Amino acid sequence: MPSSKQDENISGRHPSTSLRAGAGRPLQENEHSSPIEAEFVVEPEDKEEVSENVAESGDDSQAEQAESTALAPTTALGRYLVEIRRYPFLSKEEELQLFHEYQVTGSRDAAVKLVLSNLRVSVAIASEYGHTGADQMDLIQEGNVGLMQAIKKFDVSRNVRFYAYAAWWVRAYILRYLLQSHRLVKIGTTQEQRKLFYNLKKEKSKLEREGFVPDAKLLADRLQVRERDVLEMDQRLGSWELSLDQPISKDREEGTFLDFLPAPPPRVDATIAKKELMLLFRKKLGKFSKTLDERDEDILRNRLLSETPLTLEEIGRKYSITKERSRQLEARIIKRLREFMKAELQDFDVLRN
Repeated sequence: MPSSKQDENISGRHPSTSLRAGAGRPLQENEHSSPIEAEFVVEPEDKEEVSENVAESGDDSQAEQAESTALAPTTALGRYLVEIRRYPFLSKEEELQLFHEYQVTGSRDAAVKLVLSNLRVSVAIASEYGHTGADQMDLIQEGNVGLMQAIKKFDVSRNVRFYAYAAWWVRAYILRYLLQSHRLVKIGTTQEQRKLFYNLKKEKSKLEREGFVPDAKLLADRLQVRERDVLEMDQRLGSWELSLDQPISKDREEGTFLDFLPAPPPRVDATIAKKELMLLFRKKLGKFSKTLDERDEDILRNRLLSETPLTLEEIGRKYSITKERSRQLEARIIKRLREFMKAELQDFDVLRN
């Protein structure tokens, strides 16, 4: 990967874009560890600049079409979606060549091309979280930060297309933003609430497939949280659903979100990318389990990792301890696991959810 000195070579602005950092939220300390990350995070206020850049792109066909239809985008989001459509997806061969240039020489131009050709990934994933009520431009911005991280971390030897790998980083940064910043999920500050935010819909679907009615009591029992927390989170996540067929603006002239999204990528690459991440985590998990004594290893395997976990009462009976002591042991193991993974895996806080 490029050295810090090489990173400096890609710190200039790309002349044809108006995408930059700083909108939506204050940046966290040391968050943008590469200068390329300061270039492609959208600032919603740049409405005029985006429009001017599209007009100055030199594409006569676009200009003629806009003049003939008189349907120029009127919102920051609409303009951004038009802007990113100018950058086509790369072929696998083009992608590999650009990553070779970036990783060997630190080429700024290669990094810029990789970012521009994958901006649609952030748009597609951000649209999945419209139900939170968060501003779409803020979510896209966070996704673009994740996209930059993915470029720095990508391993071309894995034989996985970059967009499939990048999707996991984009989603992780969007979810982290929602947990940290957005008003609808400010309740996501405890372990139980974070568990609900990430797992409620998935657990509902799982119960339905198993033939159960996923009521609040059953969900609370399966997720080991309070029933009232399930009801509150369900209400929050169920409001303000955003359809991809929803018009971008009230006048409906800019089209819908669906008009600007790419066709779904082949699922095989996404499956491979997910499998690679899971294999790495499982390898580290196996290493961690060897640091535990017999009782703690049993609790880790049969309480924390099992599809049908033992209850605290069952653990208490098994080891002749109280339910509270079982809970304490579980909490201690979780704390040790988190500390172990932070030491073993860089960016664990982003990837663990």
